Amino acid sequence: MTFHHVYVLRSKIKDFIYVGYTTDLRKRLDTHNSGKEKSTKHYIPFELIFYEAYRSMVDAKRREEYFKTTKGRTTLRTMLKDFLSKQPS
Repeated sequence: MTFHHVYVLRSKIKDFIYVGYTTDLRKRLDTHNSGKEKSTKHYIPFELIFYEAYRSMVDAKRREEYFKTTKGRTTLRTMLKDFLSKQPS
């Protein structure tokens, strides 16, 4: 059974949050933290702070696109408000 994940990473050194999609969450986190991903290599290391799993790729991609909008980022920050307020930037 394949799950499609929408995930949120937080940089441990800079104020940066990344939203992405994958079917292999562990491998994708390793890819980001190894510096192999151009869009995130300047913000490593990352920690996984949130993810959702979907059976449908279409549903997962729709959710990823939403989280990448201004309204979606606001929703994420509201959902993770307690966690984000307790973490050093």
